[in-house]
Amino acid sequence: MKAMANEHFKLGVPSYVTIETEEESVVVNAGGREVSKEGTKVEFTEGTGYEEVSITSVEAVKGVKVRWAYQWPEKVRFLGDAWERGYGDLEWRGMSGRRIMPWYFLAAVPGEVMCFGVMVQPRAMCYWQADSEGVTLYLDVRCGGRGVLLEGRTLHAAKIVCERFTANAADEAVQGGCRSKNFARKDFTYDAARRFCGRMCPNPILPKYPVYGSNNWYYAYGKSSEEEILADTKELVKLTKGASNPPFMVIDDCWQEHHRLDEYNGGPWRKGNAKFPDMSRIAQRMKNMGVRTGIWVRFLLNEDDVIPDEWRLSHNQCVDPSHPDALHYIIEDVERICEWGFQLIKHDFSTFDLFGKWGFEMNPLVTEDGWHFYDRHRTSAEIVKDFYEAIYNAARPYDTLILGCNTIGHLGAGLMQLNRTGDDTSGLNWERTRCMGVNTLAFSLPRHGTFYHIDADCVGITGDIPWELNRQWADAVAMSGTPLFISAKPGALNEEEEEELRQIMLKASRQERHMVPLDWEDTDCPRVWGDDSETVTYQWYEKSGPMLGSKTEKYSACLPLA
Repeated sequence: MKAMANEHFKLGVPSYVTIETEEESVVVNAGGREVSKEGTKVEFTEGTGYEEVSITSVEAVKGVKVRWAYQWPEKVRFLGDAWERGYGDLEWRGMSGRRIMPWYFLAAVPGEVMCFGVMVQPRAMCYWQADSEGVTLYLDVRCGGRGVLLEGRTLHAAKIVCERFTANAADEAVQGGCRSKNFARKDFTYDAARRFCGRMCPNPILPKYPVYGSNNWYYAYGKSSEEEILADTKELVKLTKGASNPPFMVIDDCWQEHHRLDEYNGGPWRKGNAKFPDMSRIAQRMKNMGVRTGIWVRFLLNEDDVIPDEWRLSHNQCVDPSHPDALHYIIEDVERICEWGFQLIKHDFSTFDLFGKWGFEMNPLVTEDGWHFYDRHRTSAEIVKDFYEAIYNAARPYDTLILGCNTIGHLGAGLMQLNRTGDDTSGLNWERTRCMGVNTLAFSLPRHGTFYHIDADCVGITGDIPWELNRQWADAVAMSGTPLFISAKPGALNEEEEEELRQIMLKASRQERHMVPLDWEDTDCPRVWGDDSETVTYQWYEKSGPMLGSKTEKYSACLPLA
């Protein structure tokens, strides 16, 4: 990273605090580090490099809104994060007081980046807003859609961190004989973002080796079998010949005993179906062929008859991880999968299954009012964090990696090695991959290596998307140094194209390059990428132009239990 000056700063005493309970919402003119409303007290304490917001209450508390007067520089632009993953909607924008920025945001003017956020694993769902007269932080401390019952407990809701980065003369100098002045200038905001992410997450857990490989979802779409997985494994071994680091072959949604294509993609997770008769056997056969083994699972959708109603959420009948017996049941599923011999677990859909919304629908709140978890004494954020922690701890003795998909990254940082940071790409529609994949990779990249390793999703190779577009997409992922997964339909590539893919897979096996988007302040689909060695310009658009409507495609959630 380049030389730049940084300064920690604090927002200080807020101007106003709004306390929301089940009964009322009261605005308090703060004027100090403690405000109270009848049975609820909000405290602001200073720590080393942070300010903490704590809530103590004997009432059912829903949320706390904190407001600071703040003077923004002229022509400031903002970059926010997402609740759980991007949906092609991440970008730098001008000021809008309506914009919801979950977890953290950056505000930039030429030569300066101001960063505002909360430390990872907070005990509240936090979002920011910025307007012409100030900055606001909202802490959603509900339990589901009802106020949390603290009963006098002090909830240490969030630690606020702020940091200012300033470019200096060293940024304009040629460094190490290879960094150009142009590159030094253009990636200043990216470096600031990455450093700030590192500050918010002081203790990430990362894979011990580069993760890459194959997942046949984006050509098979759930139509698969043990023999087809083994055939894909054979092709993957061929594509990665010469790599010292074995790839992963991930079995996606298709293997579970109650799987019903286009109808049900949940559990039980005790065994495979007729097409996957022995899960231990297929894991061993895959290992014998020279790959690492991965598997997809959706823990919270489960129609197992042994699950009592008490273990289920009232609004959709998914499993409620706040119930200790239900959580123990999930832990047993994790351990069973690990004992079968799988070295990576990709757990999916948990945010949707818990809250009934996709991330792009969660503005401003992650779920609707009117329901609560079994344990009303913990906030939603606490319950989600404890759920992730239970999965991680169950897999840890087996050295099995955790890849979260549709998970809340700010709560999972430090509890999962990898995280899918965007909605599904496609093996059929390039516009969807361009929208969800390229955008996600570019704007989630500061979290790579600071929170976890990011997974920008697969390169779907079916023949329906021109190879030249998919080749660039695969190359960008590999050159960014993030995990690359492919879904390659047998026979979709000719001999020359297959060799190009093989060379890209070899790069992915090493993850030595770390190109970053240099034009990310100017577009939602960065095309200019670079590192200390070179700059590459990608061509992301089809000659006929973008296809309208593709962005709105969504994977079917398959929730027949509701």
